[in-house]
Amino acid sequence: MIYFDSSVVLAELLMEDRRPPPGLWEEFAVSSALLRYEVWNRMHSRSLAKARADDIQLLLSKILLFDLRADVLERALHPFSVSLRTLDSLHLATMHYLRAQGREVALATYDRRLMAAAQALDFEAVPI
Repeated sequence: MIYFDSSVVLAELLMEDRRPPPGLWEEFAVSSALLRYEVWNRMHSRSLAKARADDIQLLLSKILLFDLRADVLERALHPFSVSLRTLDSLHLATMHYLRAQGREVALATYDRRLMAAAQALDFEAVPI
């Protein structure tokens, strides 16, 4: 499964030059429920939420979102090998939870710090 962080979803919605290949959206995509809030918040801050609401909903509907469970939140309270911002630690804790459930998880992100932390924990990077 491919774990998406907000940088990839926003790159697609904002039609940035660094958008992922179209086939990536056909893969089994997962993320934290946090993703929904990050994306809507960023689109609201750019005054694009109303105009792009259908696109946002469609893209988010392709991603299975996992709730921030108590054990995920507990893991995020402890340090990772690389210093992370709060939201990134919640994403990484969600990935950690999925792997603990026996799922293979690879990360799709444009965030170098998050990728470094994920690779330090032996998560694969999705080439985007």
